[in-house]
Amino acid sequence: MIIKLYLFIFISGIIFLGCKTANRAFDNGNYLDAINLAIKKLKKNPNDGESKALAQAAYKKAVELRESNIRSLSASNDELHHEKIYNEYRGLQQLYVLIQKENVLRGVVQPTDYSEYLLTYKGKSGEVLYQKGLSKMEQRDKAGYREAYRLFQKALQFISHDSIARKKDEAYQAAVVKIVILPMNNNNYGYQYSSNSYHLKNFEQNLVRNLQFSQNNEFIKFYSDWDARAENIDADEVLEMYLNRLEIGRPYDQHSTRNVSKEIVVKETVFKPDSVVKQYARVSAQLTVTRRTLVSEGDLYINARDMGGRVLWSDMVRGEHRWQTEFATYRGDERALSESDRALINRYDGNTPREDEVMEALLRQIENELQYRLKSHFNRYY
Repeated sequence: MIIKLYLFIFISGIIFLGCKTANRAFDNGNYLDAINLAIKKLKKNPNDGESKALAQAAYKKAVELRESNIRSLSASNDELHHEKIYNEYRGLQQLYVLIQKENVLRGVVQPTDYSEYLLTYKGKSGEVLYQKGLSKMEQRDKAGYREAYRLFQKALQFISHDSIARKKDEAYQAAVVKIVILPMNNNNYGYQYSSNSYHLKNFEQNLVRNLQFSQNNEFIKFYSDWDARAENIDADEVLEMYLNRLEIGRPYDQHSTRNVSKEIVVKETVFKPDSVVKQYARVSAQLTVTRRTLVSEGDLYINARDMGGRVLWSDMVRGEHRWQTEFATYRGDERALSESDRALINRYDGNTPREDEVMEALLRQIENELQYRLKSHFNRYY
């Protein structure tokens, strides 16, 4: 008997909580939530009069609110008021579809079908966006074409029409800033590297490829000089690169000497297993540590010009490659050396990077910094 009583109280509490939650949604103006909560309750108890009344009231309030918004929007001068009216009708139609598919609300709520209004304002919204896009194209500048492209793109969400799609493509092609990266001028740098043409060619190819695939601005396109000529691209800007200074360093050694010593066992006398006498002596050595450093530097100057030859932007990218190692030699008693001393002595001093490795690392650093500068500059202005 007691268990049945607790069960009754528990179930009653859930029902009360459900009513309270639905009423709270209604009071907060969340009429769709209130209807959904009422539907859940009616599925458990189709004869729940309170939930039926709540669903009726919530639907009525939702319609009153949205129709009031529609009247206000119809009287406004907002050039995009058709789109906003469409969104209000879409909300009303969602309620209609929800109520129609729920058997528990059949005969309880009589929803209105707004599909014709939805279709009407869908067409009007698309047409307004399309006309606004056409007016933006009349500005005949990159900013206007970009806005037109986005408006046509949005218009196609309302009206699927070939003429809008064609205008969208036209606006995009006119909006894109086409930048051609010219081959690097490397005639002026001081250090003539025997295989520089290979590395510089790779530099240019990697730069263009990375800019093409990592650029997050859809209105900026980078081309190599070869691609631009092959595709007959009409460039908006050209980017000139001058490798003004490239110095592949030579190894520079610094030497330091220190004396080391250690007390070691030189003799052991065993009288019996548990009686051993050790004789100690101090040994010493002189350790000479060589620190080998190689520093290479390069400066790349860049100019962005319009097709009239006017310089629009200039910058300089500096790269530095620094390599360092340590190794050692010693004189004296090897037993005086520590483990770290031995590691320095055993270190091979012939791992100095080759000139082509330095060149590749230096250009990679310049390329990474150049990519960052180019993206920052062009994203700021386009």
